[in-house]
Amino acid sequence: MIRTGIYPGTFDPITNGHLDIIERAAKLVDRLVIGVAINRDKGPTFSLEERVEIVRQETARFSGRAKIEVLPFETLLMQFAQEVGAQVIVRGLRAVADFEYEYQMTAINQQLNREIETVFLMADLRHQAIAARLVKEIARLGGDISGFVTPGVAARLKAKLAGAA
Repeated sequence: MIRTGIYPGTFDPITNGHLDIIERAAKLVDRLVIGVAINRDKGPTFSLEERVEIVRQETARFSGRAKIEVLPFETLLMQFAQEVGAQVIVRGLRAVADFEYEYQMTAINQQLNREIETVFLMADLRHQAIAARLVKEIARLGGDISGFVTPGVAARLKAKLAGAA
């Protein structure tokens, strides 16, 4: 049986913290689906198509460990997990605030489908402070984001913000 995991997020933009979790999750499953959430409520900087493209580019280097697929979704996470045949949802934790939110989500998700397990991976110490919204704010104010995202993501974010100005 192929073990399929799903790692959901908005990835606006994908950060080094996200990439760390993806690399580590790829060691745990045979197939890792990275679900890029549409989530219009967050008002993403990048369009859905751009985010999917960026995530595909940034995760191509991990393809030797597990088969990695990047797919958009706008349904309940548990519905999407069922659609892609996932047995495991992978979530990253940075701090206590993340745990409280994720604890609630896991409890609800268990009520929706007890067959799909949630696995938490602690963020590497180097990445615990990274949040996509903070990266965007630093970039918007002209700060150096090179420690938080790959060079490719930094260039795309700077270009996107320059175009919005």
